[in-house]
Amino acid sequence: MSINIVLFQPEIPPNTGNIARTCALTGIKLHLIKPLGFHIDDKSLKRAGLDYWHLLNLEIHESLEDFLEKYGNEKIFLSTTKATQYHSDVKYENGCFVMFGKETAGLPDSLHEKYKNDEIKIPMLNHEDVRSLNLSNSVAIIAYEALRQLGYKF
Repeated sequence: MSINIVLFQPEIPPNTGNIARTCALTGIKLHLIKPLGFHIDDKSLKRAGLDYWHLLNLEIHESLEDFLEKYGNEKIFLSTTKATQYHSDVKYENGCFVMFGKETAGLPDSLHEKYKNDEIKIPMLNHEDVRSLNLSNSVAIIAYEALRQLGYKF
């Protein structure tokens, strides 16, 4: 078993394609929460994932409510620039979930309220001209920290 990566309403096909590739090559299950900003058969999505789609463990959820109904009692971390603790300061467990928000708007306030003690961030320069890392880079950084903690058991 490994961790789960959750993308809340992803909008940019190449980001999701790159994340799918990372997940496929590490055995991480990828969850996509609709609505998506693209069609799952989008050429740029597939191109970014290259030839790894057959290795991807993918689950698509019709809504946030559907996802939470199925997995809401599991350990869920929220990746957000609003967090106070770093991604490397928490203990990841087999089967835990790490959720990332949509590229243009992040995660809903309701999730921040519900999981306020499980919010994590990647250290970055605090500057008015800097928002955040690219989504696919953020997923890779956090995924590999979690995998490191779990002993790289693929």
